[in-house]
Amino acid sequence: MSSESSEFKNPTPTHPRKLRLAALIGVILVVGIVAVGVTTRASDAHKLKDWTDQQAVPTVAVVDPEPGKTGNGLELPGRLEAYSRAPIFARINGYLKYWKVDIGTQVKAGQLMAEIETPDVDQQLLQAKADYASAKANQELAAITAKRWQAMLGSDSVSKQEVDEKTGDLTAKTALANAAKANLDRLQATKAFARIVAPFDGVVTARNTDVGQLINVGGGAPGQELFTVSDVRKLRVYVQVPQNYVPAIKQGSVAQMSVPEHPGQTFKATVESSAQAVNAASGSTLVQLSVDNTDNQLMPGAFANVKFDLPISATALRVPASALVFDNQGLRVAVVGQDNKVTFKPVSIARDFGKSVELNAGLAKGDRVIESPPDGLADGDTVKIAEKTADKPNEKKA
Repeated sequence: MSSESSEFKNPTPTHPRKLRLAALIGVILVVGIVAVGVTTRASDAHKLKDWTDQQAVPTVAVVDPEPGKTGNGLELPGRLEAYSRAPIFARINGYLKYWKVDIGTQVKAGQLMAEIETPDVDQQLLQAKADYASAKANQELAAITAKRWQAMLGSDSVSKQEVDEKTGDLTAKTALANAAKANLDRLQATKAFARIVAPFDGVVTARNTDVGQLINVGGGAPGQELFTVSDVRKLRVYVQVPQNYVPAIKQGSVAQMSVPEHPGQTFKATVESSAQAVNAASGSTLVQLSVDNTDNQLMPGAFANVKFDLPISATALRVPASALVFDNQGLRVAVVGQDNKVTFKPVSIARDFGKSVELNAGLAKGDRVIESPPDGLADGDTVKIAEKTADKPNEKKA
């Protein structure tokens, strides 16, 4: 017992070196823990920044422009018109005495179509005949008198003045007779217009008069024509062609035409001419074609669908319609370069197919076009190209 109590009373003192070593180890541990924590936090922050930067770069899908496809024609609506069409107006006042042709009647040039009864002109014509007969008689009398006085002048029975007066009277009477004859000829020509005749071979496509109707001289106003005669053996086809395609449609080229009343049947129409001017309101040019109609299958005034076969442009490229961007700088597409930088290129549309468009300027064959450019994308922005996923094979049906 005495020895144990003596040990408690006198403990062995700790060496100072050991204390310093323990303190140093503790400091090192603390510094290490702090360093590890700081390093870990910095690494996490750097990773977070990299992740944030990656997320800030938009990922886009790109497509390669496809060459313009062959075999596609330009289809446009058109209207059929008679090759020759003549509205027949009255050239004399009166009442319709009778008509001999109705709509759909085939007529020949000079054939009588109707006749107008002209009581007023008939009376004027009788008066003109009487005036001419009177003027003619006065002329003949003046001629005889002047001849006699000329004979008497040789025997000095009359003066030269008197002979000149008789000769002048003959000249005046001759002029009056000529005026009366001209007035008679005018009324006879006017009376000839009472017979309405066909101007050329064709078909009567309109009749706007009837027996007993009051007829006034037509001035070209709508509704005043008596008949309409059309030559439908050959028809004209009028088509409004967009400005872009006018140079590709040459005179003499052949187009395919169809009409609703003959489904499945096509007719050949030949390009004859164009207006050589662009309508400012529609941006199109009027093109005229002709089509044979000897079998009378086509009707003037009808609607027609005209298909032109156009040459394929070597520079035409097709892209999805979603790739187009229209803003205050016009129509453009976004293209990704080799450095994944975005460049906007202005383009022009040649043809619109709905889901895709054909461009005739602005793109090159090797350009990588962004399929659907995101909002806010600008020139020089960096993008990430999405990987193209291969089409999955069709699953076999059980």
